[in-house]
Amino acid sequence: MEVTEEERRQVEEQVEKMMSGQGSEVTLCDVGLDQSKPATLRKNVTYIVAAVIFNDKEEVLMVQEAKQDCYKQWYLPAGRMEVGESLVEALMREVKEEAGFECEPITLLLIQEQGPQWIRFIFLARVTGGTLKTLSAGDQESLQASWWDRQSALTLRGRDILRLIECGLKYRRDPWHPAMLPIDMSCRHVVQRFVLVYMNKDEKIWVLVIKAPALHLPTAAAVKTHAVTWAANMVVQEAMPKAYYDHEVNTLGAFSLQHNGRQHGKTDGVCFNTLVALVPDHVQRNEDGEKVEWKGTERPPPVENSRYVWCEVQKKTLKEKLLEMTKNVSILPVHSLY
Repeated sequence: MEVTEEERRQVEEQVEKMMSGQGSEVTLCDVGLDQSKPATLRKNVTYIVAAVIFNDKEEVLMVQEAKQDCYKQWYLPAGRMEVGESLVEALMREVKEEAGFECEPITLLLIQEQGPQWIRFIFLARVTGGTLKTLSAGDQESLQASWWDRQSALTLRGRDILRLIECGLKYRRDPWHPAMLPIDMSCRHVVQRFVLVYMNKDEKIWVLVIKAPALHLPTAAAVKTHAVTWAANMVVQEAMPKAYYDHEVNTLGAFSLQHNGRQHGKTDGVCFNTLVALVPDHVQRNEDGEKVEWKGTERPPPVENSRYVWCEVQKKTLKEKLLEMTKNVSILPVHSLY
C-alpha cells in the first residue's frame, strides 16, 4: 500500500508536531499493552529527580547525606517523586528540603532508566531564592549543602554524578538541544511514541506509521523486563520480523516528555516522544555464517504486517531537519542503564 498525498501530508504534520517539542494526548497504545500494567507510583514505578545547579563561578550545588547507608557523603540534590506531584514540583521540593534554596528548572538534561520501574530525570536548574542550608539546619533530609568547585576533595556517595555534572556544564556553555520541560499531559502507562525513520544511501527518508484507525505514529508500552526504549524494538519485530535481525533499532533521544501525576494510579504514566533510527547492520552473513558484502538498499525493509506502512518524507524542510537530527543528535538523551 502506498499512502496518498493527503495521508502523507497528515503524517508529515504529526512528525513536525513531535519535532517541535509539542505533546499529543495518548489515546491508544498500539503494541505491548497486554504486557504492561498501569503505572502506579511507589508500587510498580519509581521516579527520581536530580538537580544540577551552578553558581556564577561554575561551582555545583551539593548536599551532604543524612541517611545511614551514605551518612556524610555528598551528592546532587535528588530524591523520589511523591504521589500527586509533577516532576517539576518534585524537583523544587527536593532542592528546598536538601539544599535550602528555591529553584526553577531550565531544562531536562538527561533521562536514565532501568525499565519502566526506575526512571531518573536529571534537570539543569537555577537558584531563585532561599539560603544555603547549614549544619545548624541539618535534618533527616540532609546534613548541609555546599558549593563544590569540582576540584577539592569530597567524599561522594556515587561517582555517577560526575557525568551528570559534566553534562550540565556542557549544556550551560553550549546547549545542544532546545530547552525542554515536561508537558502536563496525562498518561496511564509508561509508553514510547516514536518517529521511526529509515534513511537510504541517497538520503531519502521514510517514517513507519500504523494505518488504523487513521495513519499515526506508533506508540508502544514499556515492559518491566526490558529498557523503556525496547518498545521500539517490539514494533519493528511486529512490523518486519524477517528484517529485524539485520537491523539496529536506535532510540536517538526524546523530542518531548509528557507527565501529569495528579491522579494516583491513573495518571502516573510517562510518554516519551522519541526519534528512532532503523539502521542496516553492515555486517551481513549467509546461511553458513560467513560474512558477505553489504550492498545497501534503495528502500526500507518491506513491511510484513498489514497494520504498518512506510511513508516517504517529501516535504523538503522536514526531510532536511530529520536528516540533520539523525546524523547530529540534538535532542534530549535517554540512556538505558540495563
